[in-house]
Amino acid sequence: MSTQLYTNARIFTSDTRRWAEAMLVQGERILYVGDADTAQRLRPDAERIDLAGRLVVPGFVDGHAHVLGTGEALGQVSLWGAKSVEEIQQRITAWDTERPAAARVLATGWLHGAIPGSVPDAGMLDAAVPGKPVYAFAYDFHSVWVNTAALAELGITADTQNPLGGTIKRNAAGHATGYIDENAFYDIVLPFLDSQVSENEHGASIAAVQRAYRETGVTTACDMGFNETDLESFKRADKDGSLTSRLIAYWRVNNTGSAEDNIAQVQRAAELAAEHPSPFLRVVGIKVIIDGTIDGCTATLGSPYADGSNAAPIWSLEELAPVVAAADAAGLKVAMHAIGDESVRIAIGAVEHAVAQNGPRERRHRIEHLELVDRADVDRLASLGITASMQPVHADPAISANWRAKLDDDRVERGFPWPWMTDAGARLAFGTDSPTSPHAPLPNMYVAATRASALDPTAAANVPDFALPLAHAIEHATRDSAWTCGAEHEIGRLAAGLYADFVVLDTDVLAAASPTALLGTEVLRTVVGGRTVYDGRHAERETSPH
Repeated sequence: MSTQLYTNARIFTSDTRRWAEAMLVQGERILYVGDADTAQRLRPDAERIDLAGRLVVPGFVDGHAHVLGTGEALGQVSLWGAKSVEEIQQRITAWDTERPAAARVLATGWLHGAIPGSVPDAGMLDAAVPGKPVYAFAYDFHSVWVNTAALAELGITADTQNPLGGTIKRNAAGHATGYIDENAFYDIVLPFLDSQVSENEHGASIAAVQRAYRETGVTTACDMGFNETDLESFKRADKDGSLTSRLIAYWRVNNTGSAEDNIAQVQRAAELAAEHPSPFLRVVGIKVIIDGTIDGCTATLGSPYADGSNAAPIWSLEELAPVVAAADAAGLKVAMHAIGDESVRIAIGAVEHAVAQNGPRERRHRIEHLELVDRADVDRLASLGITASMQPVHADPAISANWRAKLDDDRVERGFPWPWMTDAGARLAFGTDSPTSPHAPLPNMYVAATRASALDPTAAANVPDFALPLAHAIEHATRDSAWTCGAEHEIGRLAAGLYADFVVLDTDVLAAASPTALLGTEVLRTVVGGRTVYDGRHAERETSPH
């Protein structure tokens, strides 16, 4: 078995001893991390790889992503940064003009604040592409804006009923306007679009996201919302050895309104989790979505929005508690999307119920996003051992104006309070929620360390007191994300016995004079399971790790 000695480096381990200067890799795993002299004595015949003083960090573990969707988005119209309906229309028209044979136009990343009154209309997209279906996913991926042709192929008419927890927006005459949110989006639109995609197209999306991850240093992603389509697609990729990043999946459980059906979904997740795991693909838990988003006024708040409205939760505590208890009893990890402060309380209450019902056991339950939360509830979740899973890029000030306007009171000054979590003793895991945000880890770390914008350098920092030291942010995006998935003995740190998953950067961002260095830093090398899967100097010499 070959052994490599990585030396002449600054190695940030995300472990108890943060720093090392050399690392021995034997096969897939790390043999030793520490000083160069000891490494040389342990394996004097090892292949020496001189890193020329570069910074090495553990491979990034994206704590919350939608992996297949990220790959799909890489081939869609990018609406990121579009500031008006006119700019959105121009981008969509240009994409369609370049691809006249495409059956439909898929776009992603529009901001609610770019639409007058935050209310998109089918006619706006008809003007861009008449006669061909257009689907434009909001940046938060909780709603979709479609044109008249898309409404027709979806079969949405005046008689189509809203599913539980979702809405087909209608005008005064009862006709669909082209804006579809929450479970209406998930239950009607996404299944239809999935049915139109071939195995080859899914394979191409997986290949695209694998390449993107290699190039940006993501070695593991925790998929939040895995379903049967995702499972079959990734099983094929795992079988043919084409995965170059690990995937840890949380099975999506939808509120059907039937307690029996809801528990059946948990049982399906338990069956999948019991299967022999692959080093590159496994199911570890379930994901539920308790509320929507603040931008769309569908997150459930303790006090109303600025316009006096509020939103009912998709899962009430009474509906959610037995699902969480069943998953907990089955040894599954539970991830709960909760953006509003009232939905956070529902999530905490469901875990309290599981603890009371099932008694002492190890648990790795988590709440996703927690964009608005009361300080007292942070103490509650910390006491219950709940991980706060948060996404720094969602706090980017370039996309925060509409978020702040929907609240428009002192609540905006306690949005995305990452230090509250660690101060209370809770585990804090970082991710990107791609494709709702860009997938690259380094801009994510920039927002975490500054609360400034990775998209617009002129934007004022968003509650700068909530910024974190960069070293801590990297630990939350490596070690802590691995821990909450139950993978801390395999990934997330650079320590003996763990998989050799690491990244070499061209700039020592931890020694740089300013965090802005993160925005220009490139990945020189990505290693997964001891094999170099990306070499920035020879990008075509990429290899599969298995």
